Amino acid sequence: MTVLFFTTDLHGSERCFMKFVNSAAFYKADVLVLGGDVTGKMIIPLVEQKDGSYVADFVGLIHKPKNKAEVDALVKNIRYSGYYPYITDQRGMDELNASKEKVDALFTRLMGETMERWVKIAEERLKPLNVKCFITPGNDDRFIIDEVLAKSTYVQNPEGKVVWVDEDHEMISMGWSNPTPWNSPRETSEEDLERKIEQMASKVTRMDNCIFNMHCPPIDTPLDPAVKLDENLKAVSTGGNLVTISAGSRAVRNSIEKHKPLLGLHGHIHESKAFCNLGRTLCLNPGSEYGEGILRGALINLTKKGLKSHMFTQG
Repeated sequence: MTVLFFTTDLHGSERCFMKFVNSAAFYKADVLVLGGDVTGKMIIPLVEQKDGSYVADFVGLIHKPKNKAEVDALVKNIRYSGYYPYITDQRGMDELNASKEKVDALFTRLMGETMERWVKIAEERLKPLNVKCFITPGNDDRFIIDEVLAKSTYVQNPEGKVVWVDEDHEMISMGWSNPTPWNSPRETSEEDLERKIEQMASKVTRMDNCIFNMHCPPIDTPLDPAVKLDENLKAVSTGGNLVTISAGSRAVRNSIEKHKPLLGLHGHIHESKAFCNLGRTLCLNPGSEYGEGILRGALINLTKKGLKSHMFTQG
């Protein structure tokens, strides 16, 4: 039997990433899969003052660390929360405030540096356990992530490929999504999504035992209800209740119903933790609570004949 642990939508939370890596030993997993949206959403500057102290605006509070130990503790807390700490001075802040291009370049650099550190941690902790590790970029992730993952000889980026998770189970992976209100880096049309999936599916040798690792869930399932947003990206409500829509992908659903793989691993919609069957295919979304430092996942037991069992986890 092969034990596979799946999680997704960590959004830069180093606390959740450490839990992901440690889940191999905790759950005695043979394979780890991180299904997309790996990077964070915000830079938190720590600005050096004339007296050598620092000032940072973090989670609505003004922090004023006075020495290296306090700075290190704040940096760790920022990383664990899913943000990118950046130590600078007032001149550096003035330059960033004056140039959106410099902010954008810095954001990309910090994402890449964080991913490099995470990959190193995964290599150091998982190699001795002989655990396979797959990390797929998601729609929110910039392409610097692919460049970092390509340098690793251990951690694999399965995007657009057919990979073997063990001797009996192939996996195809896609981090792209259908259009969202946020115009994220990896969005495309349903037609293009279906084309991408078909290119991979055509190379699968045993579809009955194949895993579809698709960041976007299939549309009109329990895995894809999301809060409806207005033109200002504010939640829509009626009668005091939030209005939801199906935000999944038609292409993903069509491909699953056509090819009938063993398993679908999905994320993207944080609030829609659920599983369902599309024909013979078990599809699941463990949801995400990265902001609280909670790692949501799914533990899946695979046998030569197929899927033995699965269960959701959190911790």
